[in-house]
Amino acid sequence: MLRRILLTLLSLAALTAPTFAADAWPSRPIRIIAPSTPGGAADTFARILAQFAAPMLNTTFVVDNRAGGGGLIGVADCAHAEPDGYTLVISSAAYNAIEPFVSPDPGFDPHKDFTHIAYVGGQPNTFLLSAKSDMTSLADVVTAAKKGPVNFVSPGVGTLGHLLMESFATAAGIRLEHIPHRGSSQAMVDLIAGNVMLGTMTWSSAVAQIRAKTVKPIAVSSPARLPDYPDVPTLRDLGYDLVADSWFGLSGPAGLPRDMVERLNKAVAETMKQPEVIAKLATDGVTANPMSPDRFAALVNDDIAKWEPVVKRVGLGH
Repeated sequence: MLRRILLTLLSLAALTAPTFAADAWPSRPIRIIAPSTPGGAADTFARILAQFAAPMLNTTFVVDNRAGGGGLIGVADCAHAEPDGYTLVISSAAYNAIEPFVSPDPGFDPHKDFTHIAYVGGQPNTFLLSAKSDMTSLADVVTAAKKGPVNFVSPGVGTLGHLLMESFATAAGIRLEHIPHRGSSQAMVDLIAGNVMLGTMTWSSAVAQIRAKTVKPIAVSSPARLPDYPDVPTLRDLGYDLVADSWFGLSGPAGLPRDMVERLNKAVAETMKQPEVIAKLATDGVTANPMSPDRFAALVNDDIAKWEPVVKRVGLGH
């Protein structure tokens, strides 16, 4: 009889132990990798989550800046971490859907090595003309390119802007010559000077010069027009089925327990509703779009399916 009671108690303990362990998470600080230098976009999002989301989980986030390799070093660090909820990473369209196919050895499998937790925020890319250009619209660009190649600048080879412009050129049946730069700032200098008449970059990288009227936005890659700039058409408005979001999210290593994922997702969603966060991101044209973990994972997979063949088509794939 005593033996039967002991066996029953042991069985009950075994059944309840996983729940107890899950409920105990997090019991120590969570490392959140920002695959950028301090002040970069990934770092900004990581620190927003550290300020607002961590207290909702009764813990702290320690931001670990792991720049290098176009963000791949930090992302790979997370991919190889234990799936215990104590190592997370700021993921992005560039880090997770483009750069892995540009690099000959990204250090991880973008299809299998992550648990995608939550969409944090995103912004469109914009096509820009120098204020010194005689062209005024995307139709003018197409007309000019049919007479001869038109140069364009982007923040760099393999960036979202580069691949988006290449996709547009293919859709329009024209030839554009890419002049890559090391970042948006250098590309913008060439545009303002009129050395190159066409360019592409994220909205936040361009908006100050758009306001200063040194460059002219002629299209955005968002699904709908931007509320503050309703006169700037989307690429879809102009007849090109091209939508691209320079998004950032929160991800962890593959195999992260579902209950942790749900709790983190909820904390991120609540963070992005905070008025202070909304105001901070709005100045850069960044919008939040709360998604379930499954919907966010689907977005990542859709972006991989979209950009991997483009990378190969423009001769960057390995």
